[in-house]
Amino acid sequence: MSGMLSSARTLYLFASAAPPVLDVAGVVENARRDGWDVCLGLTPTAARWLETELEHLETLTEHPVRSEYKLPGEPDAWPPADAVLFAPATFNSLTSWALGITSSFVVGVAAEAIGKNIPTVAVPCVNAAYARRVGWSADLRQRALPVGPHSES
Repeated sequence: MSGMLSSARTLYLFASAAPPVLDVAGVVENARRDGWDVCLGLTPTAARWLETELEHLETLTEHPVRSEYKLPGEPDAWPPADAVLFAPATFNSLTSWALGITSSFVVGVAAEAIGKNIPTVAVPCVNAAYARRVGWSADLRQRALPVGPHSES
């Protein structure tokens, strides 16, 4: 597929360490078939889970897989995003994002995307114990993350 996506829209696909991340290569393949240039970002734990697949994922996306912020002065390794999909997004990532705690590269870039009015979607993958946590549903409603340029303030 090399060179085939030069005019494609760019999707930042972000993923946390939850079982669906093990199928991220399939998500990348589907997005590329749909005409997206995919840049894959992982939380540090997700990167550790996929450590043996990172080289394959970089070949598949034709971009470096990132799990850390770049150093000051380093050029961007990815083209600008047209959309962000954060799937799976774990309890930790969603809570950090909602609270503005951006120590994780993917959480920070996702938070920044909203400020840049880049359409952004998160697909939670939260285990039952976290979902039963008192206030989880209220937290989500209260701290709902706006998505894209048509979100209400």
